[in-house]
Amino acid sequence: MPVLSIDAESDTGIPVSLCDELPLKTMEELEHTCPHPRSTIIAPAPFAEETTYECKAPHEKLTIAQARIGTPVDRPVRVYADGIFDLFHSGHARALMQAKNLFPNSYLLVGVCSDELTHKYKGFTVMNETERYEALRHCRYVDEIITDAPWTLTPEFLEKHKIDFVAHDDIPYSSAGSDDVYKHIKEAGMFVPTQRTEGISTSDIITRIVRDYDVYARRNLQRGYTAKELNVSFINEKKYRFQNQVDKMKEKVKNVEEKSKEFVYKVEEKSHDLIQKWEEKSREFIGNFLELFGPDGAWQMFQERSGRMLQETRDSPTGSPIRECSPSRSPSPTLPWMHNKSSPPSSPKGASASISSMSEGDEDEK
Repeated sequence: MPVLSIDAESDTGIPVSLCDELPLKTMEELEHTCPHPRSTIIAPAPFAEETTYECKAPHEKLTIAQARIGTPVDRPVRVYADGIFDLFHSGHARALMQAKNLFPNSYLLVGVCSDELTHKYKGFTVMNETERYEALRHCRYVDEIITDAPWTLTPEFLEKHKIDFVAHDDIPYSSAGSDDVYKHIKEAGMFVPTQRTEGISTSDIITRIVRDYDVYARRNLQRGYTAKELNVSFINEKKYRFQNQVDKMKEKVKNVEEKSKEFVYKVEEKSHDLIQKWEEKSREFIGNFLELFGPDGAWQMFQERSGRMLQETRDSPTGSPIRECSPSRSPSPTLPWMHNKSSPPSSPKGASASISSMSEGDEDEK
């Protein structure tokens, strides 16, 4: 390829006279090749070492106003957030969520400090650096993890990772001999504040564990950890195990009391039902009794009718009711004196004479 004179530079920083002579591949490298934000969360976020990209296109500086308006799809706003992230909790996740949603098209890089730096400037951690890296990789808001992040951000670090803005809460963070490790970032206009989540922090969680140390030591002894693993003395181990036995006994007593209360409640409920049914039956019995034997009851009506019938019987002349002859039966023989309208015979002799005449008449008929 012949060497051409350099006249002027194009907008991309390449001499105009060379633009037509450059291979197509070189021109394609000038396009933005920045990694895009994760569109799915089926895999953990990659480490910075795994991306291994060098975007050849100029990384122009953005203002916060420009970033909020929006950038092209191939030019996401690269936001950086750093921290220790020990005992990763909802406060950490909420801060990262805010950083991710600062701009419409954001690519969130999260820097995690190593154990060496953390122990030097802040103190001992519960989780080691590898565990903290992995915890961050599985947060849905994170696009890339930068391991062994610096305690204080340098221009070289910002340039290497092409960081546009740094996100952190606005409270001055004094450390490493500085009143605020983000002071120079704020002065450069690259700082974007986020809000802390009150009531939750790594220090708060550790405080709870230290405050209730005996409870958690006993808990882990129950789960099979040895006294050596828990760094518990022989005497304390026996004390904790005895307390565990006492607690089990209390739990059994509590269960028995609850079951007893439940049994008593069921008995009371059934007794109430029985009493209610007995009351209903009693009311029904009393009602039936009053209906039968009360002032207006059936028994009273029966007695009144019986009384009237007895009274009528007493008032009749023969002393007994007159029975009518059945038409099917033959009429009884009539005495002669019955046909006579005169009075019946007054003497026994007359009666006997009448009877003898009746017998004679019968013989004649034969």
